[in-house]
Amino acid sequence: MSDEATPAAEAAAPAGSGQEALDAAIERAESTSARNISNLPGLPLADDTANLRQGPDLHAGLLGLLPLVGIWRGEGEGHDASGDYHFGQQIIVSHDGQNFLSWESRSWKLDEQGEFSEPDLREAGFWRIGEDDEIEFVVTHASGIVELYYGKPVSQTAWELEADVVIRSKTSPLAGASKRLYGLVEQGGALAYVEERVDADGELIPRLSAKLGRYAG
Repeated sequence: MSDEATPAAEAAAPAGSGQEALDAAIERAESTSARNISNLPGLPLADDTANLRQGPDLHAGLLGLLPLVGIWRGEGEGHDASGDYHFGQQIIVSHDGQNFLSWESRSWKLDEQGEFSEPDLREAGFWRIGEDDEIEFVVTHASGIVELYYGKPVSQTAWELEADVVIRSKTSPLAGASKRLYGLVEQGGALAYVEERVDADGELIPRLSAKLGRYAG
């Protein structure tokens, strides 16, 4: 990761007043606690839930990732071959009582007026965390790339990951290894993250960053 301060890096800083954070969380929950993802009936399995108040209990092995569970929406800044751009994003982190978290992310580019321009990135995957606090994150991109990340918690509300394996399909774009830092921002409880990726010159450069508010959970 670069030494430059980022929203996600700020999330790893020492927390302030615990009571202030609790009060803010209660206030946010007034609009988010009743929302959840939609599930189709008829399966002999527990429904996925992105709301810890609903559905099966979270597996005890996932307590180190508990703050991630929810539906998150917001905006961020990206950089690709065409230059810098602004995007909107939704991330769903859910579980079904088993010892993994499901991950789904969709983003869309925004024009200069902040309006929808075109679909952008889409990915899905699974998070696990071992007894030694090592995190495994397997993520599949709609562009034909599969990545395996390993990492560690930076704090109770921040997680740093680095790609160990990057696999490309025949039709996928070129992609170098990457690093990601996720964290809950103390002010407002948003989920912030930064992704840096190795470019054609072998340099690790900023690729994506965003700050997403809790929409459900």
